[in-house]
Amino acid sequence: MSRSGPIPARFRAICQTRLPAIPWQDPALARLPGLKPLLPDDWPWEDEAFARQMGFRDWLLAERRGAVFAAGAEEGAAELLALVLERLAVRPGWHIADDIATRPDGVRVALAGDHPLAVAGRLVQSDLCLLVPAKGGLVLDAAFLAFPAAWRLAEKIGRPLAAIHDPVAAYDADLARRVDRMLSRLPPGRPVWRMNRLAWPTPCLFHPDPLPGKGGGPWLRAERQLLLRLPRTGALLFAIHTTVVRAAVLDREARRAMPPDLAAALGLSGPRDEAGPG
Repeated sequence: MSRSGPIPARFRAICQTRLPAIPWQDPALARLPGLKPLLPDDWPWEDEAFARQMGFRDWLLAERRGAVFAAGAEEGAAELLALVLERLAVRPGWHIADDIATRPDGVRVALAGDHPLAVAGRLVQSDLCLLVPAKGGLVLDAAFLAFPAAWRLAEKIGRPLAAIHDPVAAYDADLARRVDRMLSRLPPGRPVWRMNRLAWPTPCLFHPDPLPGKGGGPWLRAERQLLLRLPRTGALLFAIHTTVVRAAVLDREARRAMPPDLAAALGLSGPRDEAGPG
């Protein structure tokens, strides 16, 4: 049973030391929707914050389950869990048995007794959203969303993709049509990824509340997002790997190329004034 309470101090600031990519320096990522091909086996992603992020995911599922998990798409979730286990079984630091998976941080995860999407969400560092075809387009049918960026799962579950993106100004009707068309044609075995970037007021990964005012802050929060079609059920996986860094860790080249609106939102006086390490 989920319980409410303050987030423990050990989970309030889980940061990486670098971004997996600099989205404003890559022309393919900088323009919307900014999709790039991904090698089929180049996921799940893991980084230096794995153990701490996974510990926070475990805590959120136990303490805030209703806020971070929505059951559904059982066949697609089972197919996804099988895919995750197949890929993790050949990775160093993992041990996959018939009923238990042991993560590199030593935590043992039971593979039965819970919804397969909840199990998968305890094995990968990414948040997991499963979209299924329905009248009017793809619908969000199930999710393990531990690290929301100013949105609530309960308000999005069961809604079509365009409605989910209603608050996003750049996601206009034309872009929505192009994305829906692209996703409807995305074949199995041809995953794609994109990346966004946000100036953020806090390093805390669990942030379902709206941002105050126009947002912004000293933390750079980036989401590396995967889109993958599951071959048997046809469900679409939208996976979100979140990275949080201080703007100061960016090197001079990244700071120099930073768009002025992002620099201002991060509270930087200019890309050359505080160039950071490197």
